[in-house]
Amino acid sequence: MKKKTVVIVSLLLFFLSVAYAQTNGSGVIDVILSSYSQRSYTTQQVTDDEIDRIVKCGIKAPSARNGQPWHFTVVKDSALCKNVIPKITDGNVVIVISGPDSTGASVDFDCALATENMFIAAQALGLGARIYTGPVRNVNATLKESLDIPAGYRVIALLRIGNIDKTVDAVSAASKRKDAKEMVNTK
Repeated sequence: MKKKTVVIVSLLLFFLSVAYAQTNGSGVIDVILSSYSQRSYTTQQVTDDEIDRIVKCGIKAPSARNGQPWHFTVVKDSALCKNVIPKITDGNVVIVISGPDSTGASVDFDCALATENMFIAAQALGLGARIYTGPVRNVNATLKESLDIPAGYRVIALLRIGNIDKTVDAVSAASKRKDAKEMVNTK
């Protein structure tokens, strides 16, 4: 291949990759800006491929000193899901996010980042997702063994994932977000 052809092909590939990155970047932003905590689900099963992709996004989350302290337990069994989140719809999945027992805040923060990555991934796949922390105390007190949570770990968050019931207008029923002016100072 001639040097001029290599340069032209290289430039073309560069511009295509920039265009792709810009399109992908805006896609992620669109998902984040349009996301909400889904409340209405169908009984259609979440697929193993969808679960695998979502969990991989959790694994790729940033963490302090790249410690990656999280452990994910994917619960697909309907009866066990109902023990974790009592009013869950059949066909939904619960991902239990655990971290080592620790007094440091970075474990909780790191696990929260992994949870958020999976929340966004689920929404990007067109699935509904909802993060729960309320049931965590009960799960830690009574369900750690049945969920095979590793010794020395505690549950930090739960992520419910399911197919969206599109017959219910959950977007307009979602609670209103605060205005940015209430939360952001610029100096």
